[in-house]
Amino acid sequence: MRHFINGLLFCLLFAGVAAAARTGQSVPMAVGGFRLGTPIDDYEFTSYRNFLKQVIIEDVPGFRKGAIYYGVCDQPGTIVKIKLKYYDSSKKFYRKLLRHFKKKYGEPDEFTGDTFGIVKAWKWHFTARDGNRVSLTLQHNLKNPDEVTGNMVKLSLPDRIEAERICFRKVCNLRSKERKEQNKNKAVDWKQLLPQE
Repeated sequence: MRHFINGLLFCLLFAGVAAAARTGQSVPMAVGGFRLGTPIDDYEFTSYRNFLKQVIIEDVPGFRKGAIYYGVCDQPGTIVKIKLKYYDSSKKFYRKLLRHFKKKYGEPDEFTGDTFGIVKAWKWHFTARDGNRVSLTLQHNLKNPDEVTGNMVKLSLPDRIEAERICFRKVCNLRSKERKEQNKNKAVDWKQLLPQE
């Protein structure tokens, strides 16, 4: 035990000395033209990371919170997916919801939960008057930390989501080709690549 405590004290002392040695030196605060602690609005850039954007909403009557997803490419700003978490997260409430869903929409088309019954999710498929496919999911989860816990309803337009994905991929491929052409014969700018004070 004594060796453990001595070793621990040595590690703490060494860490303190190493941190103190870096105090007063130049501290890297920026890289790639971006500086820590500055507002994101100070920079002009376009993100091509995802084909959908998300808005988090809170305090919708009957719901605790949720997420609204909308397109950024094929139909920018058009809502394609809604996920809302009910205030009541109990299994009892889930059973009541499921009865109401079945009464209104009939028996679900498929079970999309897990095989262990930890995540219970039932899904319905519809076709809207305009021909768009619509999917509706009612989900209950109180145990799986990788899923949203509680009771949730999900409503989406799968074809619109896929159209956004395809459009986004085309734009990304085009941008990638343009960047490769622009950077083909450029000299390496080491100042841009290394962190700055």
